[in-house]
Amino acid sequence: MDPRETDPPAGTAVPAGGRRPVRSFRAWRRRRPFWGGLLLLLGGGEILLTEQASISVVLQAGAGGIAAYLLPLVMAVCGLLVLLNPAQRLFYSVVGVLVSLGTWVTSNLGGFFVGLLLGLIGSSLAFGWLPDQEPRHWRRRSHRETV
Repeated sequence: MDPRETDPPAGTAVPAGGRRPVRSFRAWRRRRPFWGGLLLLLGGGEILLTEQASISVVLQAGAGGIAAYLLPLVMAVCGLLVLLNPAQRLFYSVVGVLVSLGTWVTSNLGGFFVGLLLGLIGSSLAFGWLPDQEPRHWRRRSHRETV
């Protein structure tokens, strides 16, 4: 008998769809540079959160003040686009690296280095992702191999 067809033990909650949402998310994630896009998105978000100036100060500061908010926003958009359109990942990752380096000057040293590093690492991961590569199968050791 198939173990998936057996009833769960009493008292355990099983979602109506079973494990389908987890499997479908994993399948979606494997078809795109997920970690690169996520890190690029988080880097842009972190830099946006470390900005301390109010909008009135930004408008008075001019182009430099607007760039402090515009560059991290472009970083976050590039991270989203890497996730949603992996066919164009090379362009988005190059733009992400350039914008991440631009935040060094405009946005509190790139969000105190954290957002800058997240953006650079995420862009590099997205650039290096290969869509036609075979997925790696991690083999778990069985109990017999460890004994």
